[in-house]
Amino acid sequence: MSLKDPNVVNPNRRRRVAIVIANPAVSTTTGWPVGFWWSELSHPYFRFEEAGYQTGIFSPAGGKCEADAMSDPRDPSEYSSSDLISMGFIATPKLAALIENTQKVSSIDVKQFDALIVAGGQAPMFTFDKATGLHQKFVEFYESGKIACALCHGVALLRYARLGNGEYLAKGKTVTGFANVEEDFADNAVWSMNLLSRDKHVMPWRIEDELKKLGANYIQAGLWRGFAHRDGNLITGQQNFSGSETAEVVVEALGH
Repeated sequence: MSLKDPNVVNPNRRRRVAIVIANPAVSTTTGWPVGFWWSELSHPYFRFEEAGYQTGIFSPAGGKCEADAMSDPRDPSEYSSSDLISMGFIATPKLAALIENTQKVSSIDVKQFDALIVAGGQAPMFTFDKATGLHQKFVEFYESGKIACALCHGVALLRYARLGNGEYLAKGKTVTGFANVEEDFADNAVWSMNLLSRDKHVMPWRIEDELKKLGANYIQAGLWRGFAHRDGNLITGQQNFSGSETAEVVVEALGH
């Protein structure tokens, strides 16, 4: 096999990264269909392509994935209408097709990849507790000394991921993820539109609170500010406006 073959691990080959997005689900708190968030896939993908990386898209169960409606620039809410990178991804047939048939996380050969990036969206909060294969793969990357990265609600997996010695991976690490102040903002938004009664919350639990309970040093940059942090080979991004920042930290860690 030639050293030019991208499947050979060697210093001269192109870097390879795996981006994991959540499979579709239904929120147990709102009853809404939930999925991955476009900017948390498209912005890192764009940055990695700029860096000359090879990028694969995976999901815990494989198959077709669906994005959260408000993350789509075409959505009537216009919440993401200025997200030109996501619109470019959606409008490019060969890229849009990647979402129609994602590969299973179980098919990722850690030896063939340099980094694993777990994107967020709403679905991870309702599905990642059962995604044991993803927990294991994330830990495998981390314990192999490779980059293990999660952003926004994708950081939910750190509530479950345990190292080989049984300790939580997040324990003692400095991490970020969707902040309580942002959860408050989201709750108030749906309450003000009468989409949810005030005795209910959009999310069933909160990343900031749970990471602190696990012994992590949780940090954040403020409401809706793009932010990412690296602690060794663990990288975390704060929320859906942090896709580019998170990808940049990964590129700084890996090089070209």
